[in-house]
Amino acid sequence: MSELLDRFLRYVRINTQAQEGSGSYPSSPGQWELAKLLEQELRAMGASDVELTEHALVYATLPPTVNESVPTIAWLAHMDTSPEYSGNQVKPIVHASYRGGDIPLPGDPNQVIRVSTCPELKDVVGKTLITSDGTTLLGADDKAGVAVIMQAAAYLLAHPNLPHGPIRLCFTCDEEIGHGVDHLDPAHLGAVAAYTLDGARPGEFEGESFSADKATVTITGVLIHPAIAQGKMVNALKLAAELIEKLPKDRFSPETTSRRESFVHPYSMEGGVSQVTLRFLLRSFHTPELAEQAAYLQQLASELMA
Repeated sequence: MSELLDRFLRYVRINTQAQEGSGSYPSSPGQWELAKLLEQELRAMGASDVELTEHALVYATLPPTVNESVPTIAWLAHMDTSPEYSGNQVKPIVHASYRGGDIPLPGDPNQVIRVSTCPELKDVVGKTLITSDGTTLLGADDKAGVAVIMQAAAYLLAHPNLPHGPIRLCFTCDEEIGHGVDHLDPAHLGAVAAYTLDGARPGEFEGESFSADKATVTITGVLIHPAIAQGKMVNALKLAAELIEKLPKDRFSPETTSRRESFVHPYSMEGGVSQVTLRFLLRSFHTPELAEQAAYLQQLASELMA
């Protein structure tokens, strides 16, 4: 466990925050840094077929330890972290033998993980928890998955007496901005099934995934000095607020849906009086609904235009 913890802490200190709108792949240099580190560690532990691609994907193989023919499976995890909050200079805090109760984060007195809003804390009393200091993301999504795969690989390679078939490893980039498998070749992976190790409760398996899309709405206003603005200024900020206000309050959003219910999620607003850009996530378990959601946003925008 100490090796796994050390490995995880090593990985989260590398800033792999994905960058929306980047013209490169991967979208941030830190993903290259982590990819090169994983390549080195895989070679050092004796993995086979270790490969760092031109797009910073990392592949490796754990050879089979049985003689009979066994299908190849794969373990996947992504190296990038969310673009919505900083991943720079992460300072992980280890809470050993968590005693229960709220967890204040020392880097920002306003950041407290409260049992009232995170009841899962009741299930991990006595466990070791890791948080950020409150000024950045921790990056456990998905460096926890990366660390678990790497530690499992090191253990299996060090214990060839444990029977298993061939296992392919693959670490991807830019999952958080919808480009995680842009350069992943299933034939090159060469597995009959792949398991992504990402956030879930212990022992939980998910056998399906939603479909997703992103919508960008740009509102162009008319900027003029407020002293002479009467009848001339068009405030893009007010129009953006009006568009958000049109969204349903009791449905169709992450905070009001569960299970397989679809939603439209505004997650970013940037700009000023002259122009505002709104970004939305569209999600559904029924792919044709994505086009309907896009049409719904277009309808709301058309009403504002009128």
